[in-house]
Amino acid sequence: MANAGKQVPGRRWLIGCLLGVGILINYIDRVGLSAATPELTKELGLTATDIGLLGSAFFWTYSLLQVPGGMVLDRFGVTMVGRASSFLWAVAATITALASGLWGIAGARLLLGVAEAPAFPASQKATGHWFPLDERARSTAIFDSAAKFSNVIGVPLVAYVIFLYGWRWGFGVTALLSFGYFIAYYLIYRNPSEDPKLSKAEHDYIVDGGGTPEGPATAGQSRMLGYLLRNRKVWGLTIGFSAYGYTFYLFLTWLPGYLAQTMHMNLMSAAGYSTIPWIFATLSDLLIGGFLVDHLIARGYDSTRVRQSVIIVGMLMGLAVIGAAFTVKPGWALLWLSIAISGLSAAAPVGSSIVSLIAPKGGAGTVGGILNFTNNMMGVLAPIVTGIVVDWTQSFAGAFMIAGVVLLVGIFFYVVVLGRIESIPDHEEVTPAGAVPAT
Repeated sequence: MANAGKQVPGRRWLIGCLLGVGILINYIDRVGLSAATPELTKELGLTATDIGLLGSAFFWTYSLLQVPGGMVLDRFGVTMVGRASSFLWAVAATITALASGLWGIAGARLLLGVAEAPAFPASQKATGHWFPLDERARSTAIFDSAAKFSNVIGVPLVAYVIFLYGWRWGFGVTALLSFGYFIAYYLIYRNPSEDPKLSKAEHDYIVDGGGTPEGPATAGQSRMLGYLLRNRKVWGLTIGFSAYGYTFYLFLTWLPGYLAQTMHMNLMSAAGYSTIPWIFATLSDLLIGGFLVDHLIARGYDSTRVRQSVIIVGMLMGLAVIGAAFTVKPGWALLWLSIAISGLSAAAPVGSSIVSLIAPKGGAGTVGGILNFTNNMMGVLAPIVTGIVVDWTQSFAGAFMIAGVVLLVGIFFYVVVLGRIESIPDHEEVTPAGAVPAT
């Protein structure tokens, strides 16, 4: 199969890169607040708890709309929903730049969460449509690593603009990037069956290799949601992935603030040093979570064992966050943080790719919605808990210890509850037409 992939055109990889750029800009929108934290704290007189609440505002609407957004995706498809979403998040990013005061910015962030809600499940669903099984880890790693790489270029870029022109222009830059992506997405993205530039050879290669079928579930989206919510594999994947999400969002919203407070750095230094762990995270995501996983599976290793091994080792490496809790030296802190974020980043695309691997026909968007809802509720919880703990203890040590406990819970759900990584039977196979579904 791997050799066959070299004999067909590579339209699918252009689509994969387009999805990656979208997630990159999507996350730059989010990390912009992290880079602006020191300036917002000084100008508006905000406390750490205020910053935690502000950091979580985006995730309230973003999280709550994940399941409905996934159902809409499964009903109307990636092309239509992706276009509407990318346009709306460009508008919302503009409003963020124009907002003022704690509650004005919080309101703009709530709106941004509404606009960006379909982005990640759409990428998960599109990857299932566009890539065969033996390329699924690499293709998922493209957009998943973009979330990490956003911290490499996004935090310094926004911080530099803020340093020169103030925090409003920091958000203004992300608005311009968002409008640029909407134009590119509108011109390029189509589902495989709709894309006139996709060759028959490549389309056959995708379908024969296990690409996820297009089209809605025949059972209907409400019945599909109920069916999936009763499935053990869905909850094993969902809670396992959310444990990763708690620590990821802690770093995403608080890393520059942690370096500024604990290591006594200024805005530019904190933003610059915070890119170091994210560089290693990006490489780990692509090379281990993407290429190594696909390579080992192509060599004949059991796919479930490969994926679970990478997830377990990666999340165990995430426990290195506890080491950062007990040092005040920048070098040691960056070492522990780099180990933790790199391990979590290797596990992340593997967990994300499981969405399309276990989803029944027409259910990838809904599975992704369930997973992304609980994962992004961690984006609500982690900034608030961290802010409260820091205000209470004047230290990040307690917050990092909590993250370590959450990771251990996640490993249990990945291994014991998820079990073997294989497709959930279609709803019609479990509940024949006319039968009453079991409760």
